[in-house]
Amino acid sequence: MTLEFVTEYLDKKISENPNFIRCTYYDFLVKNKRMNAEKYDFLNFARIRLNNMNYKVYTEGQKYEYNGKTKEVQINELLIAIKE
Repeated sequence: MTLEFVTEYLDKKISENPNFIRCTYYDFLVKNKRMNAEKYDFLNFARIRLNNMNYKVYTEGQKYEYNGKTKEVQINELLIAIKE
């Protein structure tokens, strides 16, 4: 896992929707051909970068509010990030 990959991956997600970022296991593992063991490094690097960019980061099982609705990060999602 490199910081370059994390930066490029998050930049792509931010360009799709700068207010709400949803990273799924499928997108991370299958589409980007990453190994399951890399997800922990990715989560650590992504959390730091997103927090520095004023995003609130949620991981599996945590509840968050978006567009007036309370939701929970699902088992198939690595993280949800919402711009503060």
